[in-house]
Amino acid sequence: MDIIITVLLFILGLIIIIKGGDWFVESAVWLAKVTGIPSVLIGATIVSVATTLPELLVSTIATYQKFYDVAIGNVVGSLVCNIGLILGATALLSPIKISRKSFALKSGFMLSICIIVFMMSWDKMITGFEGSILLILFGIYIAMNILEFKGKNKGAGDGMERIQYDKTHATKNIFMFVLGAVFITVGARLLVTNGVAIAKLIGIPEQVVSLTLIALGTSLPELITAITSVVKGHHGISVGNIIGANILNMVMVIGLSSKIAEEGLVISYQNVMVGATIYNIPQTLYLDLPVALGLMAILFIGGGLLGKINRWIGAILLSVYSIYIFTLARLFL
Repeated sequence: MDIIITVLLFILGLIIIIKGGDWFVESAVWLAKVTGIPSVLIGATIVSVATTLPELLVSTIATYQKFYDVAIGNVVGSLVCNIGLILGATALLSPIKISRKSFALKSGFMLSICIIVFMMSWDKMITGFEGSILLILFGIYIAMNILEFKGKNKGAGDGMERIQYDKTHATKNIFMFVLGAVFITVGARLLVTNGVAIAKLIGIPEQVVSLTLIALGTSLPELITAITSVVKGHHGISVGNIIGANILNMVMVIGLSSKIAEEGLVISYQNVMVGATIYNIPQTLYLDLPVALGLMAILFIGGGLLGKINRWIGAILLSVYSIYIFTLARLFL
């Protein structure tokens, strides 16, 4: 009976966090448009940050409760899920056209940050000082988006997409903004608490639940955005949103989480059975981050060479993700 209630609360947390994120994004975009912020800049900053809020809240709450495996697993699992599952499946559904120059810059930046995070993790801890470095990189990423927008619109007018202020809409959107933030917070707490409980009841490491169920749940906004973009023919949005989400997961989520943790984000060891032998290894370093790096390298090289994410690249990304999930199942279930 306990496991049923725990799973139902976990699912409830997913539903609440998805709906809260949806309301928060809509109201944030409305607020930005009322103030006259360019729509391109809205997508590159406000929407990207807002769609990463589920990961941010889950990881920071987990860090505050000292569930460091959940905090790190959620981020790394989202990196793998975003590229391997979401982008892989999206490319299989319909090849994605990209702007080669912009893609090379953003995906190269994403890959570089992942390498930095991997190097920071080598001593089995991401300290508050290293978190500060990641937050500086967050500022650089936002500046990159602003400069890119200014470069594209130089001499082409102000590029504003503005709507008129209306008291009725203002009340509605402010209410949605606040309620969305509350829903994301409550949903994140339900995900963390019941995700950890599920791990204990089933007898698998908390990190595995974070890498799979929680990561998939917090990546649903990116999945919905990617599918919607493909259906509407806006292929570039799906790639840009996923690359942006991955960058923010590393610089913003890990950066803030490591600042919250008093002793830094600790990377724990897991007992892994291979054949009849049990190995005690730092799974994040030996399996999870290398898979994330591999997926990013495939995306960066494949997209850069071809100028698009075709079905072959999508199939490779999805295959790597499937093998990764199968490996986790074999090792821990």
